[in-house]
Amino acid sequence: MSNVFWDTESNHHNSFELPGARPHYNPDRPGQVEHIFLDLVLDIPQKTFWGTCTTRLNPVRDGIETLMLDAVDLQIKSIEIAGVPQSFDTDGEQLHIHLTQPTIAQQPIQIAIQYRVEQPQRGLYFVGPDEHYPDKPVQVWTQGEDEDSRFWFPCFDYPGQLATSELRVQVPQDFLAISNGKLVHSETRGEDKIYHWMQQQVHPSYLITLAVGKFVEIRDHWNDIPVLYYVEQKRQADAHRSMGETPQMMEFFSKVFGYNYPYPKYAQVCVDDFIFGGMENTSTTLLTERCLLDEKAAYDNRNAESLVAHELAHQWFGDLVVIKHWSHAWIKEGMATYSEVLWTEQKYGVAEAAYYRLGEARNYFSEDSSRYRRPIVTHVYREAIELYDRHLYEKGACVYHMIRTELGDELFTKAIHTFVQNHAHQTVETTDLLRAIEQATGRNLLFLFDQYVYRGGHPDYKVSYSWDGDSKLAKITVEQKQSKDSEKVSEQQLFDLKIPIGFGYISEAKDPNKTVQVESKSDLKSKFVSESLVSEPLVSESKVVTVRVHQKDQSFYFPLEKKPDFISFDAGNHTLKTVTLSYPIAELKAQLKFDPDPLARIYAAHALAKKGGLDATKALTGSLSQEPFWGVRVEVVKQLVKLKLNQAFDALVIGLNDEHPRVRRATVEALAKVKTPRTYELLKPILENGDASYLIEAAAASVMGEIAAGNQQETPTEAAALQLLEWVLQERQGWNEVVRSGAIAGLSQMKTSENALNLVMQYTTPGTPQALRLSAIRALGNISTGQTPVNLERILQRLEEISREDFFLTQIAAVASLEQMETARAIAVLSNLAEQTHDGRVRRRAEEAIQKVQQNIGPDKALKQLREELDKLSQENCNLRSRLESLEAKISSKEPD
Repeated sequence: MSNVFWDTESNHHNSFELPGARPHYNPDRPGQVEHIFLDLVLDIPQKTFWGTCTTRLNPVRDGIETLMLDAVDLQIKSIEIAGVPQSFDTDGEQLHIHLTQPTIAQQPIQIAIQYRVEQPQRGLYFVGPDEHYPDKPVQVWTQGEDEDSRFWFPCFDYPGQLATSELRVQVPQDFLAISNGKLVHSETRGEDKIYHWMQQQVHPSYLITLAVGKFVEIRDHWNDIPVLYYVEQKRQADAHRSMGETPQMMEFFSKVFGYNYPYPKYAQVCVDDFIFGGMENTSTTLLTERCLLDEKAAYDNRNAESLVAHELAHQWFGDLVVIKHWSHAWIKEGMATYSEVLWTEQKYGVAEAAYYRLGEARNYFSEDSSRYRRPIVTHVYREAIELYDRHLYEKGACVYHMIRTELGDELFTKAIHTFVQNHAHQTVETTDLLRAIEQATGRNLLFLFDQYVYRGGHPDYKVSYSWDGDSKLAKITVEQKQSKDSEKVSEQQLFDLKIPIGFGYISEAKDPNKTVQVESKSDLKSKFVSESLVSEPLVSESKVVTVRVHQKDQSFYFPLEKKPDFISFDAGNHTLKTVTLSYPIAELKAQLKFDPDPLARIYAAHALAKKGGLDATKALTGSLSQEPFWGVRVEVVKQLVKLKLNQAFDALVIGLNDEHPRVRRATVEALAKVKTPRTYELLKPILENGDASYLIEAAAASVMGEIAAGNQQETPTEAAALQLLEWVLQERQGWNEVVRSGAIAGLSQMKTSENALNLVMQYTTPGTPQALRLSAIRALGNISTGQTPVNLERILQRLEEISREDFFLTQIAAVASLEQMETARAIAVLSNLAEQTHDGRVRRRAEEAIQKVQQNIGPDKALKQLREELDKLSQENCNLRSRLESLEAKISSKEPD
C-alpha cells in the first residue's frame, strides 16, 4: 500500500481507510458495450416501473459462456439474445447470464432483458406528496453516480465502458420526460405519452438519466444549440434568475477548454428532494430546486451561479472526457470546481477569483485537519462515493491552479486544449493529463503530482523576516512545520517547491489614499479576462526572487539596496499551503496597505491580529475603512473581533454599514463574540425591520441566541431573545427557510434552556418545511450539551426516531446532530444507523461521528459512562432474574405433589 505514512498516527491525522477498505479495480472486460436501449413504463402512484433493457455488446474474445452484469434488486423476467431465451441466475447484486452460444470475437450480440422494479431504494427516485407534505410535486428522477445505475437497469456499472444510449419511456400524459441527447419522437397513447430520447455520443452508464414531472420548459439557446430550463410552474422567474447565464458560460467554457459544447442540447432540470447540489448527466444536468433564487435571495447569493458553472464544466470534464476509474475522479471534479474560479475571474475579476480560490483551499484544509488526510488519487476504499470529498473537489481545484501557475496562462491553455482534444469521447487516467501537459508544453510536472496528487498533505510554512541594516541584507527563514521530528518521517513529509519572494517598496509620498492606474500585479496575465487597468495603491518598485524551499529549516539572504517596506512570501499566493508570518509589525502594516495581492493583505491581517495591541488594532481599523476589496474587509472583520479592545468594537460597528453585504454579514457574525447589551441593541433592528439580505437576517437571528445564552438578569435576557426568535419562526417564512434556520441556530446556543429546546424539537417533526426541519435536527446536538438528563433522553429518543427514516438528507442531519453530543448513548444510535442504512456515505459519516463523540466525551468520561451503562444493564438483568425466580417459585408451589 503506497504512501501509508500520511495516514499514520505520527502526523496526527485520521486514516481515510476505514475497516473494510480494499483496493478496487475495474472488472475484466468481456467486450465493448456499444449501445444501451431502455424501453420503460412508469407506474408513478405505485412507485414501480418495468420494461426492457437491450444492450449491444461487441465481444473482445471467443468462448465467453457467462456474462455478469450489475443488477441490484431487479426482478428479472426473461433474457433473450436474437430471440433465443437465455438461462440466468441472480444473487441480488449481479446478474449471471449463461449464454446458449459462446461469444465470437467482434460479432456483436444484443442482450434483451425484461425486468421490473418495485419501490427502488436507489438509482431511480419517486417523489410525491404524502400525509406530512401534501403539496410536494410528483416527480421521478435518477441519480447514477457513483455506482447506482445498477439499481434501475442492468448494466456494466463502472465508468470504463462508454456507449451510446437510448431511452423510451411511457408516462402519464400531463408529465414531461427528459433524458440524454435529442428527443427523436413523442406520441400520445391513450392517457399516457411516450417520449423517445437518443444519445448519439458515447458516455458511461452512470450518466444515463431520466427526469419526469409536470415541468415548465423555458427555452434559451447558445449558437444553434437549445438551452433548456425545466422547473415547476411557480418557479419560472426564479429559473431565469438562477440559470439565465448558461449561454454565456457555454461560450466561455468552449473557449477555455478548446472544444465547442459537444451535445445537441443542454438541459437543466430542477427537482425536489435531490440528494446532491447537481449531477452532470450528459446533456441533461439535474439540479436541486434549492438552487432557485427569488429576487431577494439573488441580492447576495452566488451559490446558484457557481453550481451552474460547475455542472456545465462537467459536460467537458467528466462527460466528454470520462474518467477510467473512480480513483481518478479529481480530473473531472477538480476541474469543475476550478471552473467556478475561472468563471468568477471572467465575470468579477482577478481579486474575486483569488478570494474564491482561498475559500476552496480553506475547505480542503478543514477536512485535512479535522477529518482525515489522504492522497487525491487512491483506489483503496470501501465504496467509491467515499472519494467525493474536499480532497477531490477543492484540493483538486487548487492543484489545477498550481499547474496553471507553473505553466503560465498561455501554456496552461494549450495543455488543457490538448488534453480535451486528444481524449474527447474517451476514458482517461491521471497519467493522461501529465502526458498531455508534456506533449503541449514540453514540461514534466510529475514532481508536482507526486507531492500534491499521489500523496496527502500540503506544506505548512512558518516564515520569519529580519533586516541587517549594516550589511543591507534581508534574511528570510522558512520552516516546514508539517515535518515531524523523526528523521525518516520528516523527509517523507517535506515539500520541494520553488517559491517566489517579493520585496515591496512604497512610493516616497507614502500616502495610503493615493492611487494610480497600473496594470494588474497578478503573476498570471489571464487570457480569460480582458487586460483592463485597475486602481491599485501606488507601489514604486517590487523585486521578486524565486527560491527553492525543500528542507525542514532554511534561511535565505538577499542583498538589497534598501530595506523593503513589506515582504510577500509566495508572491501572488498561488501555492496550496498554510503559512504563518512572523514579521515585524511595521512590515505587516505596510503589507496590509500596499501589497497588490489581496491574499497577501489577508495573511498580513491575520498576522497583525496575532500580534495584538493598540497598534495592530489601529492598522486593522484603518484597513476596514480604506481597503478597496470587500474580501479583505471580510477577513479584517474576522480578525478585529479577536482583539479585546474597545477600539476594535467601534471598528466593527462601522462594518455594519459597509456597502457590501458579505462584509455586513461577517460583522454580524463577529459581533456574536462580543456579548454585550450594546451588541444586542445593534443587531435587534436587523431582525425586527429586516435587511436587503436573507443571509444577514439569518446571521442576526443566530447571533441573538449566542449573545443572550445564559443571561437571566442582564440585558438581553435569555427570555427576551427567546421571544424574539420565536417571533422570527412564526413570521419569517421565506427562501429556503434560511432566516428561520438562523433562528433555530440561535436557539441551539441556549444550551441550558428547556424552552429553547422545546421550540427546536417542535420543528423536527415531519410536516415542517424540509430545509427548516433539517436545520432543527442538526441543532439538537448543539443544544444537548447543556440540558438536563431528562431532556437529553428526549433528544436521544427523537434522534433515534429520525435516524430510522430512509431519506438521505435526514439521515445525514441526524448524524451531524449526534456527533456533537457528549454521551455514549449517541454512539449506540450512530452504530444502529451505520448498520441499517443503505447508503455508504451515511455509513461512513456515522462511523466517523462515533469517533467524534468518543473525543467529545474523553476517555475517562467515556469509560465512566460505559461502566454506568453496564451497571444499569447488570441491574436490569438482576431484576429480571429475580422476577423469573419468583415466577418459577410461584409455579412450583402450585404444582400438584
